Amino acid sequence: MDTQQVSAPPRAPSAGVVHINIRLTDGYTIISNRLSQHRGLSLLAIGLGTHIQSLPDGWRVGIKVLAAIFPESEARIAAALRELEQHGFLRRIRERVGGGKLATRTESYNHPEAAVRGRMRERGAAPVPEAVPVPVAEAVPEPEVLPAVAAEPVTGAEPVRVPGPEPEPVRVPEPVRVPAPEPEPVRVSVPDPVPAPVPGPRLVPTPTAPRKPRLPLPVPQRPTEALYAAAADLLAGLPRAAPQFLLSEEDARGLVPGVAAWLERGARPDAVRAALTDDPPVPLRHPAKLLRHRLAALLPPPLPAAVPVVPLQNCDDCDRAFRSSAPGCCRECRDARAYADERCLIGA
Repeated sequence: MDTQQVSAPPRAPSAGVVHINIRLTDGYTIISNRLSQHRGLSLLAIGLGTHIQSLPDGWRVGIKVLAAIFPESEARIAAALRELEQHGFLRRIRERVGGGKLATRTESYNHPEAAVRGRMRERGAAPVPEAVPVPVAEAVPEPEVLPAVAAEPVTGAEPVRVPGPEPEPVRVPEPVRVPAPEPEPVRVSVPDPVPAPVPGPRLVPTPTAPRKPRLPLPVPQRPTEALYAAAADLLAGLPRAAPQFLLSEEDARGLVPGVAAWLERGARPDAVRAALTDDPPVPLRHPAKLLRHRLAALLPPPLPAAVPVVPLQNCDDCDRAFRSSAPGCCRECRDARAYADERCLIGA
């Protein structure tokens, strides 16, 4: 008898994490490793993105709502939301609702790169022309060929008797057989019974179709030498991550304003590099044209304007701190001075 082979259970690793997983049947959410293992996001942003992807549609994810649930402050939650927006996991859109009000709709993406490619295809796709039906040739009835009627043989006339002397006998001519004319064949043009092949849908727009206007290359609102230098360094370092994006000096000089506009809007260099070089077409013939298109089409929204902070002032009377744009007295000291100047009318 053969010896039964017994497989020993695999040994647990001596160091590192050990997963003790239980099969889940309800109450779980599938999270992509693009979010859970993202190198450019903070742990707070990864956790917040995981929480948002686990919520059902229609759930409110505003800053105040999240701050009321979690112990982090509104400032930290707002910063984490901006990180998710910069890397494409969130997209907030302002829409106008009834009554002239504005509402914010938040879209959560588990695959930002695929979502961006889908939006680009929607913007650049050409309308597919409908197939033109090919008319079917009607059958032409064959003309009836009438049978030729054979001509009757022509017989000679009987001899005519003329009074007078005996006429000489007239020889009766033999009947002449006239050949019947052969009917000429009638030529009828019959169309080809096989219909012409139906052309398929044309995916490429016709040469006469109007083309969409080319998006202009973005430029920074407040250009500085440091901003342009950082943009030039980023373009020069693209071949390290993607060798096919090797640019000439003239192409790099022309794309510097577009990259500077991204950096001015708060985009991190690694996020800009990933957005420009991710999933290029094969083969890539014009890297500079592709970078110019992506810089214009995928431009992130500008950063929200900073709220002005009113400075602190010391009261001239009580030396207490209060917020005001100009030095002077606080509200209580101003009220006390106003009451002190009025005359007392009680008991007068």
